[in-house]
Amino acid sequence: MIDTAQAPAVADVARRTTAVFETAKRSTDLIRRAWDPEKGTPVFTVDGTYTTRGWTEWTQGFQFGNAIYLFDATGDRAMLDYGRTQTVREMATHVSHTGVHDHGFNNVSTYGNLLRLMVEGTIEFNQWEAEFYRLALKTSAAAQGARWTALPGGLGYIHSFNGAHSLFSDTVRTLRVLALGHQLGHVLMAEQDEAVSLLTRLIQHAETTARYNVYYGTGRDTYDRRGRVVHESIFNTRNGAYRCPSTQQGYTPFSTWTRGHAWVLTGFAEELEWLNTRESSEIEAHLPEVAPAAGKLFESATTLEARLLEAACATADFYIDQTPTDGVPYWDTGAPGLAQMEDYTHRAADPFNGHEPVDSSAGAISAQGLLRLGRYLATHAARLESERLMDRSDAIADLGQRYVAAGLITANTLFDEPYLNRDPRHQGILLHSVYHRPNGWDRAPDADGVPRGESCMWGDYHLLELAVYLQRLAILEAAGAADSGTSSGKPYLTFFGIEL
Repeated sequence: MIDTAQAPAVADVARRTTAVFETAKRSTDLIRRAWDPEKGTPVFTVDGTYTTRGWTEWTQGFQFGNAIYLFDATGDRAMLDYGRTQTVREMATHVSHTGVHDHGFNNVSTYGNLLRLMVEGTIEFNQWEAEFYRLALKTSAAAQGARWTALPGGLGYIHSFNGAHSLFSDTVRTLRVLALGHQLGHVLMAEQDEAVSLLTRLIQHAETTARYNVYYGTGRDTYDRRGRVVHESIFNTRNGAYRCPSTQQGYTPFSTWTRGHAWVLTGFAEELEWLNTRESSEIEAHLPEVAPAAGKLFESATTLEARLLEAACATADFYIDQTPTDGVPYWDTGAPGLAQMEDYTHRAADPFNGHEPVDSSAGAISAQGLLRLGRYLATHAARLESERLMDRSDAIADLGQRYVAAGLITANTLFDEPYLNRDPRHQGILLHSVYHRPNGWDRAPDADGVPRGESCMWGDYHLLELAVYLQRLAILEAAGAADSGTSSGKPYLTFFGIEL
């Protein structure tokens, strides 16, 4: 369990980001010089060298997004030039890819970040270049939104690459591209020129995920524990009936694969931040289509907010309770070797143990979700309490501080050894990540068979994104502008920017 009473200050954690950026610069340069684009996309390291292996090309946006974030953090123009050039050269097929649920990973990390930097004024504004990024994001949002399985009563979901029957928890964070598409004024055009709202599909998918992939301790099944997340939900595509939980990368459907959990926690936190920037009337104009399935759940923008808060807080509480004291989770909360590690949640995680691997990438993703959710609660505590949107006995502001503390502890751990790579020959940034434990894809260097010491592209990206987030947050706090999200420098970091 994360001891949130021992959290460092934002400024203290932010000071460690310099080392993160140094490692990221070395890593990006190594990959840039050594990677052969004919191999596809780098996914994870083997003996410290990036290699490719995957079901889809879902990590290329992280490869170039790392360079863009390095420019964001350090002003290194060579990194900007590389990220910008490679986005134009390599990312077009990802924009129109109809076979994946990963648009919010690939395209927001590249086109989205470049457009954000332009509207922030960090890079020079060029109207046609901005329109190029906007068009890419609009097209990506429509392609993502078209990958749709409708459910009875007005709900539905963006189905995974496994097929129309499959709802992945991962996808809730890729909803960010639907948010951007809607924000940019776009819609999905379907048969007979039907204009399909991207915001409506975002809300539908978010509710379907909250309803079926997140547990609330209500006795849904024998293993129902509040805040637990299932990787995948399976539906009958003939009648839309929910059938069962499943998993592709976790240990069982009745345990929690921690990276899937991380996507849900951070995805809902980001969506709360984005929805708060929209007028209630705008949101409510897109609610009637989901109301038949949700009953009174979606009477207003306020009840939608309450629903997302319920899911986000449940997952945040579960993370704090089920994660070791330093904030780094093991790869699955039900992994069988954990039974041989007595009281493993009451001490720091051990990436060198002989039983089960940690997944540092799940920690890097979750830390950002905890920080964003905690800040959201602290900022809106008075309103949330007056509107009674959260059924909790503890004060909402205190709860927000608890989540922020957990995020800071996790970041502080990951920004140092043994997680931050110090080996100049190793191409990774964040060590001790896991890709696919059941398939045995991760390198285990010792006879115990436990993977360790390797990196993955999404872990590297999310550690770097976390570092940029905290760098900006520390500047805002120092300027006394953390509540407003503005200062004389760069604004609070969001995927949707200040005016895309």
